[in-house]
Amino acid sequence: MTPPRPVVDDLGTTVTVPHRPARLVSLVPNLSEVLWWWHLADRLVGVTEYCVAPPRAFDHAHRVRGTKNPDVGAIVDLAPDLVVANEEENRELDVQRLRAAGVAVYVTRVRGVHDAADSLERLGAALGLGTAGERLAATIRRAANGVGGRGPRLSAVCPIWRDGPAKGDDETWWVLGRDTFAADLLATCGFDVVPALAGPEEDRYPRYPLTALAEADPGAVLLPDEPYAFTAMDAEVFAHWRASVRHLDGTALVWWGPRTPAALGDLDRLRRSIARRLRRRGSVPGGQ
Repeated sequence: MTPPRPVVDDLGTTVTVPHRPARLVSLVPNLSEVLWWWHLADRLVGVTEYCVAPPRAFDHAHRVRGTKNPDVGAIVDLAPDLVVANEEENRELDVQRLRAAGVAVYVTRVRGVHDAADSLERLGAALGLGTAGERLAATIRRAANGVGGRGPRLSAVCPIWRDGPAKGDDETWWVLGRDTFAADLLATCGFDVVPALAGPEEDRYPRYPLTALAEADPGAVLLPDEPYAFTAMDAEVFAHWRASVRHLDGTALVWWGPRTPAALGDLDRLRRSIARRLRRRGSVPGGQ
């Protein structure tokens, strides 16, 4: 029998795992999808309530509550060989509790497209998958290298939450800041998120009044359907802006993994389509 081996996660923590872990728990929806992509769905003994894609892929797995409130006791009882987590989606406290109970936890950390490729390559190796992680990582890198080069760059506001229409002019909107995977995905495809921020950790998802966002005069307003499900009613707020307003699949924007190559291509085509429309109107907001 091959003895357990040490692997190093994205935070630099050494985790001891079997050569090919047979019992897995995923605390992150996109990582559950990654494991399914790698044909490991049958090894998942536990997933969160939000691990819903692909549909019915994890019906056999125990549901261990959410990403922010996992049932630590239930996870321990499942006796997993490895728990996969993410430093943004999951709480450090829960990781510490699991490790204190003797459970091996591998934590991922991703801030950009190439980070995602590197992280997936490491995770694949940690799971003893041979070249599976390398292949997915290479596909993401090729897709990233093939976009963003044609047509002008375009400024964009990408809200992720709004405080409520009833607040009127006092309403604030949460938007993507710079140090996020979604912003880097957009930047790779030729979008530049605004307002431009390169500040402290709390500025990763800054809040602004609508007037401040309007002053940025973006070329595009991109409305994902998660975590806030922006609708046509929300889009009406921007009807008087010169920006082109488009709805996005939120999972394509934030679920790094198998969705990322297609997301890169789709966003690159979207940016070029918006730029052509703005040129026809003789209006290129945001100083582009």
